Amino acid sequence: MSAILTTGELLIDFTPVKIEGYHNLLCPNPGGAPANVAVQLTRLGVPAGFIGKVGKDDFGTTLRECLEENNVSTSGLITDPDWRTTLAFVQLDKNGDRSFTFYRNPGADTQLALEEVDMKEVEECSIIHFGSLSLTTEPSRSTTLAMVKKAREMGKLVSYDPNWRPPLWPSEEAGIKGMKEGLPLCDIIKISGEELELLTGCASIREGVKKLHDIGITLVIVTLGADGCVFSGSGEPEHQPTFDTKVIDTTGSGDSFWGAFLSRIYLGGATSKEKLAALDNATLAEYCRFANASGSSCASRPGGIPALPTEDQVKEVMDNYPLLERGFTLN
Repeated sequence: MSAILTTGELLIDFTPVKIEGYHNLLCPNPGGAPANVAVQLTRLGVPAGFIGKVGKDDFGTTLRECLEENNVSTSGLITDPDWRTTLAFVQLDKNGDRSFTFYRNPGADTQLALEEVDMKEVEECSIIHFGSLSLTTEPSRSTTLAMVKKAREMGKLVSYDPNWRPPLWPSEEAGIKGMKEGLPLCDIIKISGEELELLTGCASIREGVKKLHDIGITLVIVTLGADGCVFSGSGEPEHQPTFDTKVIDTTGSGDSFWGAFLSRIYLGGATSKEKLAALDNATLAEYCRFANASGSSCASRPGGIPALPTEDQVKEVMDNYPLLERGFTLN
């Protein structure tokens, strides 16, 4: 049984590699935000499963094997001979930050139909996590929303990542509308500062977070890259700085952060909306510190899934690296 179930895109990230004498080389790595979260969970000792679709091609076979090698349940992973596995090409700027080009028109991940999903997996999990990329087109949009609504009806915790990828939406307006569909359905949200302003219209983090709480979201985590994160539950919003590791590649670091955070939620026993709402700021700060260390550890190595850390690697960052204090002020 999967304690935490993730659903959405499973794809190949082609990420830059540096080899002396060669330029613009790309290395294929398994990735996809919900799949990254699932692997991070299992590396931290939490049983996790993945529901999604890949093509009947070498990439799809590689992705299935990757999840299985990392002890992620693939009983909900469909292989479809009619569609090819989605590919994403990642470019890094001088700070290690990414931009994406997708080969997904459509990709197998967008073609998951509701009749292909075994709802027993949803019924047996404690938490279900989904992202906005599966909301970009049909039939994955309707399938994802049906799974999430089923989970809510059964009292499961729902986690949401409105992962803003402009190339996958026909327009910014369509993207905002589509990503907003997930807001009233979740109990926990991981959202970047850019996404918070995009979806709430608020430049102020405090005001944006309040709008999300007003929708009914119990716990809001705003990720801020080198500035760490802001968390907001039952108490006042608070800032938690991240760790000063050397950044090599930020691919997967946000998913590493979120997998680590959800692992603390699950292992800490906050698997109901009532228990989630009861978490105090001291506990949330501890969870965010662990999650920041996980994301920082991931960013210190190249690639997505290959860079996701173990518990010992997370603790190594916490024990050996200082906090990155940049004078952040919560507005």
